[in-house]
Amino acid sequence: MAIFETVEQLVNKAVRAGLIGEEDRVYARNQVLSLLHLDEFHEPEEGGADQDIPDLLGILVRYACEKGIIQDVLDEKDIFASHIMNVFTPRPSTVNHIFREKYAESPAEATDYFYALSKHSNYIQTKQIAKNIVYKTPTEYGDLDITINLSKPEKDPKSIAREKNAKKSHYPKCLLCMENEGYAGRTGHPARSNHRLIRLTLGGEPWYLQYSPYVYYNEHCIVLSETHRDMKIDKAAFQRLLEFVGRFPHYFLGSNADLPIVGGSILSHDHYQGGRYEFAMAKAADDWQFEMKAFPDVEAAVIKWPMSVIRLRSAEAARLTEAADHILQIWKQYSDPSADILAETNGTPHNTITPIARKRAGRFELDLVLRNNRTSETHPLGIFHPHAEVHHIKKENIGLIEVMGLAVLPARLKNELAEVEKYLLGQPNAIAAYHLDWANGLKKKYEGTVAAENVEGIVRNEVGKVFLQVLQHAGVFKRDERGKQAFRNFLRKL
Repeated sequence: MAIFETVEQLVNKAVRAGLIGEEDRVYARNQVLSLLHLDEFHEPEEGGADQDIPDLLGILVRYACEKGIIQDVLDEKDIFASHIMNVFTPRPSTVNHIFREKYAESPAEATDYFYALSKHSNYIQTKQIAKNIVYKTPTEYGDLDITINLSKPEKDPKSIAREKNAKKSHYPKCLLCMENEGYAGRTGHPARSNHRLIRLTLGGEPWYLQYSPYVYYNEHCIVLSETHRDMKIDKAAFQRLLEFVGRFPHYFLGSNADLPIVGGSILSHDHYQGGRYEFAMAKAADDWQFEMKAFPDVEAAVIKWPMSVIRLRSAEAARLTEAADHILQIWKQYSDPSADILAETNGTPHNTITPIARKRAGRFELDLVLRNNRTSETHPLGIFHPHAEVHHIKKENIGLIEVMGLAVLPARLKNELAEVEKYLLGQPNAIAAYHLDWANGLKKKYEGTVAAENVEGIVRNEVGKVFLQVLQHAGVFKRDERGKQAFRNFLRKL
């Protein structure tokens, strides 16, 4: 029976990946058989096609649907797959024990172990992530990363109907709460049976390390507070970011801003994002340096980047924390109407910061990206937000990942850009009306040079240029001479 062969292959894969030991083989097999409502096992013949864990899981999930064990609905299938992989995923205490042992050898060994575990256990959705369209666009600010996000499966009508009718629950309170560890999942809340967290202490508080299930870059991690509380950018946040990169110097760690529009993430749970990847912003050179009288020992510079970024450097994390808080407090109160910057409107604050910490060449670095969430009649979604002319490509908030130079673009663009390519080639197409102005501009720009073999590259490169415009829109001080002078006016307040 083919199902026995699939079960045995999955057990073999788990042993080879180090998820379970050889002694666990029979136990794990029996646990999976139980989930499949099978009370016997026949040794399969040798020679079956070798498949990866996500493909083997898919076979078992389809079997469960065919046998009526679960319904053929996305949420139930995800929950069932997560249950199966929980059989092979060590308990949190074991994971944390191994992590600590490996950390004693080196921080990189510890995260290598946990990242591999998260992939092998199928918590990180490697097969889904492989569907993303990923490329780079060269610009004067370095190579921007472009991702058209196809990894999250779309809900089918049955799942949407079930979610609408499902009983409301407030456990876990949100998708980031530590109570998600091992949570089976339910309609409208993802399966987390195979989810594990590394225990940390930051700023004297309990925090947790996990990886994003749909990583956008190498070792894309999330560091979350045990307490379900709103995100807040303050001195304590700077301290925690720097403390983390001090312990894991091969990672960066940053935070989304803590105000709507510029927040770009789940604002209801205090958390950070990091990983082992060097974004274009991290590679950006100093545009000009300046001094802060109260912090002569802290090196400060404005970097060459489309958004407004102050980079602080010091061998002492404590001094960077103090300097960053000094800048934050002044920025929160700062107004410059000539640059459309107002600190508040009728008591509602507008200024905040997106901070990113890293350690480089033995020194700490802290990038402070100045943000403002004002709206206007001309820009009702945000003055320093993607403007209407780029909404055909990117309309969503500009969060931490985009700030650093990685565009996370909507899945709709996969098919829409294919129609733009046909339009440029003069072929029958179904181009969306909101792409027409842009496409006509491309047709004029590349007149006589567009061909079947280069049209995809042309369109992708131009999408990257639109993303550059998005970042320029989000910059509070523009890169022209007037904007640079306005930036210098602010720096004089420091």
